[in-house]
Amino acid sequence: MTVIDVQKDPEALTLTFTAEFTAPVERVWQVWEDPRQLERWWGPPTWPATFTEHNVKPGGRSAYYMTGPEGERAGGWWEFTAVDAPHSLAFRDGFADADGNPNPAMPTTEATVVLEATPTGTRMTTTSRFSSLEHLEQLLEMGMQEGMRLAMGQIDELLAA
Repeated sequence: MTVIDVQKDPEALTLTFTAEFTAPVERVWQVWEDPRQLERWWGPPTWPATFTEHNVKPGGRSAYYMTGPEGERAGGWWEFTAVDAPHSLAFRDGFADADGNPNPAMPTTEATVVLEATPTGTRMTTTSRFSSLEHLEQLLEMGMQEGMRLAMGQIDELLAA
């Protein structure tokens, strides 16, 4: 399994995933930068993503939807706040309505991804920061922790291809 650690910190309002890969940092960066590669792992296996927009630069935006096993769709968006290729990126992460517009009724998180070289490849640390304990608990109840673990578990196969 790719994910080696998950830390929930209700006091800091964070959920942090640590994953390790036997690929160099530059290669792991590609799974974030290339929307076609991102589609192959973002979202759990039964909810694959389709990115309709992906502009990885500060102020850039991504728009996507995930399609469930019964054909249902769940939309999302990212707004990049910082990019230091190939070492880190940060973005606001939110839910979208059927037209791809941000859904203000749902929580927005601040996500940070850090890629660090290790003797055997790359360590990826992904941290989501929530605006309240209520939002953290809401997204955990919706399956965020298990969904992210399953999604990240697909990266090894993508890197090997």
